[in-house]
Amino acid sequence: MTTPLKIDIWSDVQCPWCYIGKRKFERGVELFGQPVEIEYHSFELAPDTPVDFEGSTLDYLAERKGLSPEHVTQMLDNVTTIAADVGLDYDFGSVHQTNTRKAHELLHIAKAHGRQADMKERLLKAYFVNGEHVGKLETLADLAAEVGLDRDAVLQSLTAGEYATAVEADLAQAEAYGISGVPFYVIDGKFGISGAQSPETFAAALQQAATPGA
Repeated sequence: MTTPLKIDIWSDVQCPWCYIGKRKFERGVELFGQPVEIEYHSFELAPDTPVDFEGSTLDYLAERKGLSPEHVTQMLDNVTTIAADVGLDYDFGSVHQTNTRKAHELLHIAKAHGRQADMKERLLKAYFVNGEHVGKLETLADLAAEVGLDRDAVLQSLTAGEYATAVEADLAQAEAYGISGVPFYVIDGKFGISGAQSPETFAAALQQAATPGA
């Protein structure tokens, strides 16, 4: 293979399976053994969430899904265990439930400067591990500075909504593809894979896409 496979990934910063899937996909790429080119695209799991949601993740899920607090607690404990299996230390007790639209704009800013992969990792860690408020512009600007972006320029761009149309384009493409949940992977424009699959499944799909005539 002379050129890297292009992988388009739709995900949301507040999607626990997207972070887990990221780790499994990274392992799948290692098993595949060839370089790939990854681009992240915007998907909003809960676009109606206010920036400053009053309550915990447990409160939000119980309210939104109509589940008992006990059931939600069990769900969160389960996903925390699965995350730990891939080396992620989720802390749902510290999560700031929020609107992720501006975080998606930040990912487009980072892409324009060649730092999208670093920004994606930092945002996911901020949300699920560190308990940082990724709905606030000041926090997003701080995180951007950590991966080498100009803090003031990022803050100005986010305030102006410079990449709002880019986010909308991602959302429209997701709808056109029929994507209803994330993570969702489009491999070389040939195959679509939904969910945090095993590394072996990802590696097999990558190999199939790289096979001549696939």
